Amino acid sequence: QVQLVEAGGGLVQPGGSLRLSCAASGSISVINVMGWYRQTPGKERELVARIISDGSTNNADSVKGRFTISRDNAKNMVYLQINSLKSEDTARYFCNAYVTNNSGREFQYWGQGTQVTVSS
Repeated sequence: QVQLVEAGGGLVQPGGSLRLSCAASGSISVINVMGWYRQTPGKERELVARIISDGSTNNADSVKGRFTISRDNAKNMVYLQINSLKSEDTARYFCNAYVTNNSGREFQYWGQGTQVTVSS
């Protein structure tokens, strides 16, 4: 089993910044992909950004130039630097990971999420 624990959410004014972090722990051999998704009430969860083990990234068009994803493979952590926040960025942000465990099988895991609220 693998646990993902997010941190760093909060209330921020428009134009402000936040840094989200996610720590993975448990039966981990390799974390293949780590990513961030977000969801608002009544809407589907959407991809914000993801990063592959080789460092390559994909960002949603809505966050390009404002959000930066990074990871620390040694610490099994992923980060999301969020700049120039807008009210439409208000959502619950979830950490996601595709993990190969010590038995060689890959599973997908989700964290509990951290709330980001952008408001003046």
